[in-house]
Amino acid sequence: MNKVIPPLPKILVAQAVENALLEDLGSVGDLTSDSTIPADLAITTHIVSRQAGCLAGTDILVSVMAQLSSEVTVDAHMPDSSIIKPGDHIATLSGPARPILSGERVALNFLGHLSGIATATRNIVDLVDDLPVRVTCTRKTTPGLRAFEKYAVRCGGGFNHRFGLYDGILLKDNHIAAVGGDIGTAIESARAGAGHMIKIEVEVDTLAQLEKALPHNPDIILLDNMGLEELRQAVAMTGKQAILEASGGITAATARGIAETGVDVLSLGWLTHSSPCLDLGLDIL
Repeated sequence: MNKVIPPLPKILVAQAVENALLEDLGSVGDLTSDSTIPADLAITTHIVSRQAGCLAGTDILVSVMAQLSSEVTVDAHMPDSSIIKPGDHIATLSGPARPILSGERVALNFLGHLSGIATATRNIVDLVDDLPVRVTCTRKTTPGLRAFEKYAVRCGGGFNHRFGLYDGILLKDNHIAAVGGDIGTAIESARAGAGHMIKIEVEVDTLAQLEKALPHNPDIILLDNMGLEELRQAVAMTGKQAILEASGGITAATARGIAETGVDVLSLGWLTHSSPCLDLGLDIL
């Protein structure tokens, strides 16, 4: 499953990098590098992978160095979505030592975090790659980093759920409870207020709730924390009437079995909120 992943908008990357550098450099700058390294010292370094995984975030590396010095050159050897192994040289950085070392941690924080998400996503995607199912993330993202974390999911071969409350309607149990517990009323109210391009998804916990939702024709139905037999019954009940999304506790151990029930989407919140960082380092030659 190789998709061409469009890069994130440069203005978005530049803003996030600027905020991260300001957080690290403060109002004084890099006290360590500025006090120990001659201003005219030039170095060549490599970003090296210390783990196997899937790469994401190379545009951020370029932006970090560009904002610190126009004299630093970044030669990226591998594009995002590349499968990498220990010892691979991801990129070569050449130029003044001070800005390279000042930007090292910010660049590696982004690269490691996003590559970790891409790697976790790729692992799940590979488990179900021969089945007609999509692996997606959720809105369980780090505040301020949602666009980047969802981009990393795409780099890993996954897809994105809605980006925010503004681009899709998802009626969860609390929304339904707030309007008296009637699923049909909630769906019809949502449809009456939605624009013609907005899809409506409703969450159900039981087959009885699914039965009540189906006559109101939601576009997507989220099957929350259902067992395999319940999922199979839900698929049979729904037919092709709605997209079925399985959610809740999906892991590498359970993903394939859930996908084999016939659902259309697996959504995994932990891809963005709990994937371990991929170990990458910067080594001076």
